This record gives sequence, structure tokens and C-alpha cells, in this order.
Amino acid sequence: MATEQSRSNVDAVPNASMNLLFVEMGVGYDQHGQDVTAAAMRACRDAISSNSIPAFRRGSIPGVSFEQMKLQIKLGVPKALQQCLDIEKVKSVFPYGDISKLEVVDGGLICSSGVHVEEMGDKNDDCYIVNAAVYVGY
Repeated sequence: MATEQSRSNVDAVPNASMNLLFVEMGVGYDQHGQDVTAAAMRACRDAISSNSIPAFRRGSIPGVSFEQMKLQIKLGVPKALQQCLDIEKVKSVFPYGDISKLEVVDGGLICSSGVHVEEMGDKNDDCYIVNAAVYVGY
């Protein structure tokens, strides 16, 4: 579950502990089942799914090895759902890179999906939307 420390709005991401190379952004939805963790995982997958990062593996950055890749993640999650977020599951989306920070801030959206489908695990017709920013550096 998300901790108070991980939900800080005070510290900016990325912080000075990382040389920032680029930022990937994504959005994730959970239309059925009302699972904010699933929405957050989809947002992170969306952010990283259309990118390749050969520079780390090929040694294109002088003096920087693949093992030095750092990630910082910022998630916009509806405030009412932040306590339900499983941060460890969200982290499992990333196949490599040291996650040096994961920050959860107020954001995202709860809206109606327009339909309540009990067969799909719906408790109601809520759709959860989460936004992700993934900062990649070394």
C-alpha cells in the first residue's frame, strides 16, 4: 500500500540525485473492477511501451553503464483512491532500472464508465484513470 512518505507533494520529481535524460508519459484506465492499481500499472506501461533505450546497453553515454539507469515515477491518482494503491505491484511493471523514487500526487479521475457489468467484477459504474510520468536518467 502507498505510504505517507511516497505521497509527498513537497519534493519535486525528478530530484537532483539523477541526471535526467528524458520523460515518458502515460495514462491508464480501469473501466471494470474498480482497481486503481491496475489503472496505475496500465499508465506506467503506456509510458514505457513505445520506447527503446539502447544508449544504456550500448555504452553511448561515456562513463555510464546499463546498471546505472535510474527511474523516478510520478503518479497522478485520485485522492480518494491513494490508500488502495499497491506501489510494489506498480513497480513490477518496470523490467529494469533502479527506481530511486515513486511519488503519488493528487490527480487522475474517477468518472462513470456508463455501464455496471457485474460479470466483469464491477461494484459500480466507476472508471478509474491514472496519469504517469516516468523520468529516466542515471
